[in-house]
Amino acid sequence: MLKILQGRFGPYCQLCVRRVADGTRKAENTRQLAVSRRTLTGSLNAHASKTNLLILQRTVRAQGCLKNMHIRTQRIEKPLLRIILGPQLVVCTQQVRHMGGLSRALGTVGRFLRVRYLIFTGAIGGGVAANQTYESWKQHIPDMKWLKHYIPEPETLDKMAVPFRQARELVNRIHLPEKGWLGEKFPKMKDMSDWLSHGSNKELGSIFSDDSETTKSVLPKIGISPFSRDDGTKGSTMSDDRARQDSMNEEILKMQTKYQKEVDRLEKENRDLRKQLNLMEQKTGRKRKMNKSLIDMYSEILDVLTDFDSSYNTQDHLPRVVVVGDQSAGKTSVLEMIARARIFPRGSGEMMTRSPVKVTLSEGPYHVAQFKDSTREFDLTKEEDTEALRKEVEHRMKKSVKGGQTVSTECISMSVKGPGIQRMVLVDLPGIISTETTVMAPDTKEGIKRLVKSYMENPNAIILCIQDGSLDAERSNVTDVVSQIDPSGKRTIFVLTKVDLAESNLYNPNRIKSILDGELFPMKALGYFAVVTGKGNSNDSIDTIRKYENEFFQKSKLLQDGALKVTQTNTNNLSMAVSELFWKMVKENIEQQTDAFKATRYNLETEWKNNFPRLRELDRDELFEKAKGEILDEVISLGAVSPKQWEIMFRKKLWERTATHMFENIYLPAAQAETVGEFNTMVDIKLSEWAYHALPKKSVEVGWDVLHQEFSHLADKDKKKNASEHDEVFNRLKLAVIEGSKSTHNWESKAEESLRVMQRNTLEDRAVQDKQQWDTSVNFMEEALKEQLEKNEVTLRELTGPGSWEQWRHWTYRTPEHKNRIATRNELERILKPQNKHRPTLSQDELTTVKQTLQSQGIEVDAEFIKQTWYHVFREKFIKRALQQCSDCKKGFYYYQHNVPNSGLECHEVVLFWRIHRMLEMTSNALRQQVMNNEARRLERIIKDVLDDFSEDTDRLKKLLTGRPVDLAEELKKVRQIQEKLEEFIEALNREK
Repeated sequence: MLKILQGRFGPYCQLCVRRVADGTRKAENTRQLAVSRRTLTGSLNAHASKTNLLILQRTVRAQGCLKNMHIRTQRIEKPLLRIILGPQLVVCTQQVRHMGGLSRALGTVGRFLRVRYLIFTGAIGGGVAANQTYESWKQHIPDMKWLKHYIPEPETLDKMAVPFRQARELVNRIHLPEKGWLGEKFPKMKDMSDWLSHGSNKELGSIFSDDSETTKSVLPKIGISPFSRDDGTKGSTMSDDRARQDSMNEEILKMQTKYQKEVDRLEKENRDLRKQLNLMEQKTGRKRKMNKSLIDMYSEILDVLTDFDSSYNTQDHLPRVVVVGDQSAGKTSVLEMIARARIFPRGSGEMMTRSPVKVTLSEGPYHVAQFKDSTREFDLTKEEDTEALRKEVEHRMKKSVKGGQTVSTECISMSVKGPGIQRMVLVDLPGIISTETTVMAPDTKEGIKRLVKSYMENPNAIILCIQDGSLDAERSNVTDVVSQIDPSGKRTIFVLTKVDLAESNLYNPNRIKSILDGELFPMKALGYFAVVTGKGNSNDSIDTIRKYENEFFQKSKLLQDGALKVTQTNTNNLSMAVSELFWKMVKENIEQQTDAFKATRYNLETEWKNNFPRLRELDRDELFEKAKGEILDEVISLGAVSPKQWEIMFRKKLWERTATHMFENIYLPAAQAETVGEFNTMVDIKLSEWAYHALPKKSVEVGWDVLHQEFSHLADKDKKKNASEHDEVFNRLKLAVIEGSKSTHNWESKAEESLRVMQRNTLEDRAVQDKQQWDTSVNFMEEALKEQLEKNEVTLRELTGPGSWEQWRHWTYRTPEHKNRIATRNELERILKPQNKHRPTLSQDELTTVKQTLQSQGIEVDAEFIKQTWYHVFREKFIKRALQQCSDCKKGFYYYQHNVPNSGLECHEVVLFWRIHRMLEMTSNALRQQVMNNEARRLERIIKDVLDDFSEDTDRLKKLLTGRPVDLAEELKKVRQIQEKLEEFIEALNREK
């Protein structure tokens, strides 16, 4: 067909087109909309030519229906354009042919294609409709995915089937019992029946007890096992649970330890930064200006005065409220009512307040508490924060108590802020006790009294005397102590607690009235108050107790009968009265205290100018920072030591530590061998054993010693170099740091194992490669032998006494022991002369001969005396012989290299010293690498940690940095600080007025 269209008929019959178009115009009324023709010209041979697109006309019927103009021609045109004609055909209108048959053929093809399109479109539409129907049905079908969690996988089913198959095989192998087996059981059942008929109720009740006689005797007779089958499984399950619980506890402890270390690290960094900031402020003289409340400023002054001890007897006479009373009288409860929060630990009938607690109360928008040395704020409106605060107070109290004591004098400082709280400073003290229990220290009673009196003896301290109203007045101890300290009662306020219990138990209301009028107790006070601090339940909140207190006094018979006055009741009235008295005394005494510290400062500065005019005034912290810088500089100077210097020091120290062992345990025994082979075998065995056990450990010890000796040497060298600037105060501190670093620094554990491998490999190599190595080993052997000979001669000289020249020059004489030693030496040398080689020890016959010979000369010595002399005499001769052999082997490398037989030279000892020399060089190099790469930096970190520990231990620093200049500078620093704070407080107080 393509050939026909491309041949003589042409690509398209123009006559057919015209005929179809005329027929269409006759049959229908048409309205031409648009005819667009696009022709792309090009050569017939070009592949980029495109077909003409013919957009035909649309027709509109008279009734308003739209139809395609080319409906009738579609049978020919669309198949022709879309199917038969390719994209490269071009319509040629010059050749006009009659194509009636062709048109009919094309029409048939078009109808066929249209049917195909209808079928294909219907199939697609049906699929889409089926899919939509399925989706609509799917919404109503329940979700069955949950079955996947319950239906096992095929592999799991196969695994589950295996036990069933095994069980079936096992059942097939089981054989039924023979006939008559049940009859054998009847006697046992009879025994059971007899026992049940004659048994007691007690036996019946204990039938299932594991320890009963029934379980052990009757149950086995009827075929029942007296032990449970699940004991093992249950025990294993319990053990697994216990192991899991232990592992979880270990993980929790590890996490707590990790977080605690992180908290400690952050607190340590915070302290270091605060210290650096304070030192910077002292050097520059610039102070940070922060807006502080009046009561906070006053509390800081009291904190500084707590540790102040002046040599000029300037005592702390600033006012504060001291809360005293008998144990369990309600001191802590009164303080909590004033602070409006339960901030102290509670106990039933036991001592809870074990140290002084200074509480600074002030008004603020939020009810919070905070310790002086911590940045954490406890929200007192939350029970968990309040509980944490109580635990922290209890922890600090127990921590402050020294070993073997019950109470402590160390003061815990904290502040409490909240709405409506009166401004004042209170100190809660341990309660006075009447009897010491067995768990208390022997001097607890007197110690508490001394502590209480030390706070009350301050002439400006306000004494808040707490008395238990529910107990008899005759049992009071605190009133006697208060009457001794403040007999006139000018600064005492009396508080009667537990008035609700007193009212319910008291038959004579006038008794309480006499107490509050100051007529019953032998003491006087400025004011008397009655309060209620609880309902009997320690878990009640402060708001509940305050409400109960107000309701009680409103209904109290004591108040109605006139035994109580309204102004004498309620903790709110008490706190207002105490606060008013506190500030009155502060304003009256603050300037007088400031003048006293001004005078003290003048006296201290005058003493410094007269006694230490050329010294710089440095307190203990500044001296420590200066010493710390010098020590760290000395540690850093370890990096300036050259590698060659390190290796020389390691080699020298290692040979000093190992030379004696090498001579006595390796060289000397092996030298007694008859042949070279025996010598080498013995040497190999002893060197291998030495390198495996003792040598690596000794090498690590040498490395540790050399490192610390070099650090100490650098410290001494720096002290001598800067002798004019060196301060002798630092000497004890530096020695303590060095000793602390030695006790903490341990060499890396892997170093010993690596040294063991290298040393064994080095000592196993017996080859001397060239003449240079041979000369090195000969020189090393000669030096080592001369060194040993010199040591031996010195020892012999000490044993035999001074020679003739020394006697004449130094006017010394030989003792009888020296003469006996000389005679013994001469006899032993006679034994050695005829023998070229002798064993290192004397035989019994030789020992007897020498002893008898000396006796014939009138010299009595014992065997130990002879052996001691022999030790040095033999070594002297042995070393001299080895030196002669070493001298002969200086030119023996040729004979060794070519293994010349019968040369007369025995130079195998030179090879031994070459192996030792190589081991020393290799070990020194390895130790040098370990020091320069790792150990020096580890030592620096350890020294920093030791210095940090010293900086936190103030007691230790006082012992290490001592002297009158240090103490005077420290005292001057505190006096200046107190004076500045007092002047700042007075200025703020005047502004408030």
